[in-house]
Amino acid sequence: MLDWLVSGFDTSDLVVLTLLAGGGIIFFFMKYMNQTPSSSRYSPTVASVQPSAVASKSNQSFIDRMKNENRQVLIMYGSQTGTAEEMSGRLAKDLTRYSKKAVVVDPEDIECEDLNRLNEVEDALLVLCIATYGEGDPTDNAVTLVEYLNAGDCDLSGVRFAVFGLGNKTYEHFNEIGKQMDQQLEKLGAKRIFHLGLGDDDANLEEDFMIWREAFLPKVAEEFGWELNTEAETMRQYQMEPVEEGKALFKGEFGRLGAYERPRPPFDVKNPYLATVAINEELHTEHSDRSCRHIEFSVEGSRIRYEAGDHLAVFPTNDPVLVDRLIEMLQFEPDHAFRLVNVDEDASKRHPFPCPTTFRTALSHYVDICAPVKSHVLKAISEYCTDEGEKEFLNKLATANEEGLKEYARYIVKERRSIVDVLTDQKTCKPPIEYLLELLPRLQARYYSIASSPRLNEEKIAICAVVTKYTIGDRLINGVCTRYLTTKLAGSKSPVFVRKSTMRLPHRTTTQVIMIGPGTGFAPFRGFLQDRQFHKNAGKEVGAMHLYYGCRHPDHDYIYKEELAKFQEDQVLTHLECAFSRAQEKKIYVQDRLWETRERIWDAIQGGAHVYICGDARNMARDVQATLQKIFREVGGKTETESVAYFKDMEKTKRYQADVWS
Repeated sequence: MLDWLVSGFDTSDLVVLTLLAGGGIIFFFMKYMNQTPSSSRYSPTVASVQPSAVASKSNQSFIDRMKNENRQVLIMYGSQTGTAEEMSGRLAKDLTRYSKKAVVVDPEDIECEDLNRLNEVEDALLVLCIATYGEGDPTDNAVTLVEYLNAGDCDLSGVRFAVFGLGNKTYEHFNEIGKQMDQQLEKLGAKRIFHLGLGDDDANLEEDFMIWREAFLPKVAEEFGWELNTEAETMRQYQMEPVEEGKALFKGEFGRLGAYERPRPPFDVKNPYLATVAINEELHTEHSDRSCRHIEFSVEGSRIRYEAGDHLAVFPTNDPVLVDRLIEMLQFEPDHAFRLVNVDEDASKRHPFPCPTTFRTALSHYVDICAPVKSHVLKAISEYCTDEGEKEFLNKLATANEEGLKEYARYIVKERRSIVDVLTDQKTCKPPIEYLLELLPRLQARYYSIASSPRLNEEKIAICAVVTKYTIGDRLINGVCTRYLTTKLAGSKSPVFVRKSTMRLPHRTTTQVIMIGPGTGFAPFRGFLQDRQFHKNAGKEVGAMHLYYGCRHPDHDYIYKEELAKFQEDQVLTHLECAFSRAQEKKIYVQDRLWETRERIWDAIQGGAHVYICGDARNMARDVQATLQKIFREVGGKTETESVAYFKDMEKTKRYQADVWS
């Protein structure tokens, strides 16, 4: 049957093919024989299940590990910004007080189908710390887990569970995934042993977690008959080890040593790309009392791909002034090389962050020294106060009673005190630097809506960001990433990666779009306009584009003003409605302009227009949604119930899309 194929080749062709096939077999064999597991994600957990550095465990499922290592508790997290991951680690550490070792799992790193075997583990307890992202969606790392559990094919009979959800009440679908998983686990046969925790990041997420956790732990101990091990209270999770002279050190990389000098795609949260800053310009005028930066990153040669509407993640470094203050207060050698090693020899995750490194590098790149201090950190460092009054005060802040929670809300949350501030105030508190590094949360990437289209230039990615800078009393508070970005002049480097978004222009270029984006909420719509202009210049017909833009004053903070005028001149932007909140006596907002043009908006929506909103979730997004539904009622003639249903249908069919933040 193959005579026809062989006859098409001469002898030299067959020789070449044979050599290629043989080389491929040799390459595959060598690769297999020398295969090394990928480096683990660094996060504050006790025994996370990720590609392990221990060869004997590299093929073990988390169920096998639980059975072989007598681990009864499985903690899984869905985390977008690292908070749920950090809370999972804290719960795991809490369980050591009962002499229990938990397995902490990033769902992205395991086969979710293995959950069907969880009832093979004796007295198994499943704890989910799971955040809701965007408009009621699972976090990126939990998408597969949520889809698997919702499919209903998993039998969790005999398993006990508890869920703590992380959300934000300014969003319409508050804690949607936490609520969904709490119900679904019960449907799959698992037994709920503690009520669903609902953390609200718009209020005081740490307080919500403290209250839930303080009640959860005794309940679990009672359920299983665990006894408290008082000696475990002071047990350290990591021990510091010296590093031999000449050993290669991490200098800010995340996945592997030398990752920035020898970049390898794909680039993501575990392997960011060191991009070059091409442009860093001020967008506000000299009349503004604020700053807004337009920054373009060159990703030439990286093979990074993006679409208008995606997000760019930027990994910042901490303010060197604050790092130096910690060095001065705690009196340690900043350039000392060290590694922190997990005292649990069975743990897959050996280090809390990339090691070996130096104290200065860890403080600059790997831990967050600017965030409000978490309660468990305050409790841990209180032991290093020589002044009893300071020790008592820190312990009060860490206690989940009425007095402690009230004082924590005032002193830490409202007044935004970081570890630097706390150690400045509590002058006798001198924790060892290696212990402090173990306790502090990981420094996370910040996400920005991309303000460009690859159709204009696929090798440049633009963002715009208002610089966060304000005072509380005599203390200056800087945004970690926006302060960092102000220092990144053209030619400097920064680690970045692209996170895909669901916010997309309609496939048909003739479909009308309504864009509502005050301030830096305009960012994705700059990309949309560039995209449509590309198609128009190529001779395609493009639909009407309605932009509702808002800022304080046209002479102060009207960003991309000249570009918008040019888009209008080119007839790409067909309708521009500006709302200036401080240019006249009465404040005017985008929802006011929306209502003023209600007839046109209703006609466009009736004609199939897509509506996009980007910006503040707390006020603007809610007000815009309310205005749209008012238009549906008063212009479209719908009832209250019909207008809500019409809006929900627009959401479901992706004709209404939001990219909002609190």
